[in-house]
Amino acid sequence: MNEISEIEKLEELQASGAVFILFGGKHCNVCHALRPQLENMLQSYYPEIISVYIDCEVSPEICAQHSVFTLPVVQFYIENKKVTEFARSFSIQQLNQSMHRAYTIWQDNQ
Repeated sequence: MNEISEIEKLEELQASGAVFILFGGKHCNVCHALRPQLENMLQSYYPEIISVYIDCEVSPEICAQHSVFTLPVVQFYIENKKVTEFARSFSIQQLNQSMHRAYTIWQDNQ
């Protein structure tokens, strides 16, 4: 999962295809526990999806622009359109199911 702190770089990635974003912070213990689990899920099921981490303490403007006001938040974009978002309390299985539906439809239309 690549760490990004520039809005321009994130916008460029979002326009290029499928992008998974984890919004977290240094003081978010849930974020630290969740990140390796998400990385494993993405590597196992979606290795071609670009995954990024945004530290909201380092880049508050990116978080505000994406309406992130609590942590952790995950967002999944396909061709610059948000197709999935989960905040605070969610399961990896729930997230995976939501991503799988959207990603499969997108792949079938490629």
